[in-house]
Amino acid sequence: MPSKPADQSHQAATGLEDHVDLVCVGFGPASLAIAVALHDRGVKARVLFTERQRSFKWHAGMLLPNARMQISFMKDLATLRDPRSKFTFVNYLKSKNRLVAFTNLSTFLPLREEYNDYLTWCASHFEQHVRYGQETISVSPMKNRQGTIQSWRVVSQDVDTNDRSFITARHVVVAVGGKPKIPSGLLDDGLDSRIVHSSAYSTVVPTILADTDKVYDLAVIGGGQSSAEIFNDLQNRFPNARITLYIGASALKPSDDSPFVNEIFDPERVNTFYNLPHESQQKTILSDKSTNYGVVRPELLDHIYESMYHQRFREPHQSKWRCKIEAWREVVGYDKLPDGRLQLKLKNTSSGEDTRGMFTRRYWHLLGIFFHQIALLSGGIIDFNSERTL
Repeated sequence: MPSKPADQSHQAATGLEDHVDLVCVGFGPASLAIAVALHDRGVKARVLFTERQRSFKWHAGMLLPNARMQISFMKDLATLRDPRSKFTFVNYLKSKNRLVAFTNLSTFLPLREEYNDYLTWCASHFEQHVRYGQETISVSPMKNRQGTIQSWRVVSQDVDTNDRSFITARHVVVAVGGKPKIPSGLLDDGLDSRIVHSSAYSTVVPTILADTDKVYDLAVIGGGQSSAEIFNDLQNRFPNARITLYIGASALKPSDDSPFVNEIFDPERVNTFYNLPHESQQKTILSDKSTNYGVVRPELLDHIYESMYHQRFREPHQSKWRCKIEAWREVVGYDKLPDGRLQLKLKNTSSGEDTRGMFTRRYWHLLGIFFHQIALLSGGIIDFNSERTL
């Protein structure tokens, strides 16, 4: 990739506009993988990445102690495409003088903290091509007299100064990741500061729950990996807290990463899926949900069940349990009580819409592990196996 584009402060002052071959909006793993692929292929192109965050961060809110990756490190930024790349996880370990020690662990699943460090290490090689602290405002087509799109105009804004920058690009990739989505019933009066989405858990919870010895009443909502990890982490982080995990299904369910099922993530499956009719795509997504959505790694399930069993052994009466899991529950709203607590409204999902299944619970804090709304936009296809320039 080429040298760094025009200085941003000079551009803002003079009204100059950068002209590049490719702009990637967002600089997370997807755009980072593009940067690595372009580097490895030696593609001669003017490339610029814009990122709203002030530095590279990957799921900063869910870097929990001892939390492991859910996929093999072999599916890193480069190995399956080019095992000889300098940006493989193995080469990262070698550069950090941990390759032999990691090998002795006999695992394909590193700690999430270590994988974040790997991604950060890769991102550090491309800092001259990244504009951090830039929020993209708009992406609009630039057409010729015949109405054919010739290029794209990208407008971004500095998150601190509000100064705007303008870029003209032949290609645009939008890779902004997921957007936290909160159930509408929790937004009627605006989002209370005590309702926390999983994406902000590690950064927000130490602030709002500063006293680790206090007897908090905490609710965790959701039946997937993130909610299970947080339910487990809270038990260790706040030994005196009363914690309830609410799930909409009948039980916590394991993720399916068996070999045949895992083939749905093979690179060649992308084109197969893309060429399916829309209805078939939707059916395929639904049938493959057990690989990653609303499910929990079996190892974590075993650990949580064992912890619950030990609790049952020490205290036979469930009413006195400190940690509970309640199935068939859906969040439909909440009320703020005079004493400051949140009265959580829940529906019994096993009885459908029957309002007689409604009931309430009272909590000081609600850790909402809900959904991510994914933004998927396309602006053309870049062939990284081609020798041509962009």
